[in-house]
Amino acid sequence: MRAAEGDEDSFAVLVQRHNRSLLALARGMLGNPQDAEEAVQDAFVSAWRRLPEYRHSAEFSTWMYRITINRCLTMRRRRRPPPLPLDTVAEPATGDARSQPARSAEQDAATEALSRALAELDAGQRICWILRELQGLPYNEIAHVTRTSEQTVRGRLFRARRSLQEAMGPWR
Repeated sequence: MRAAEGDEDSFAVLVQRHNRSLLALARGMLGNPQDAEEAVQDAFVSAWRRLPEYRHSAEFSTWMYRITINRCLTMRRRRRPPPLPLDTVAEPATGDARSQPARSAEQDAATEALSRALAELDAGQRICWILRELQGLPYNEIAHVTRTSEQTVRGRLFRARRSLQEAMGPWR
């Protein structure tokens, strides 16, 4: 890998290739686009510094997922938001389903409800769910990224899906 030898242009290609998926991962974990951008930028800076340590035993993308996840977890620990009271969760909108503003408002409220439900998952479940459902990674790669077994990944996904299904029940 030429980037590991200090080739900045090669590293820029890697950044361009992986930036979008890492931003989606970070947004899913942090819920804030600005924090997500900061986390991904920090992850790339860290990767650049640690490129000589990269051992090609895993795909570069897997290595970057791991670095980004670690950065997101650190950011989440530092900012620990207060828990949301249950009465702040919006109820599903009612009314004429053909009304575009009402439909848009309902979709926004459902998206917000999903974001809150994701935030309520424990970190392991949230990471596995994001990597599988949003990034489309196979179980074995998720296991490698999270440094767990495929069985653990499957269990975390099962619990995450069950929790999200329960939380999103009113939106069906």
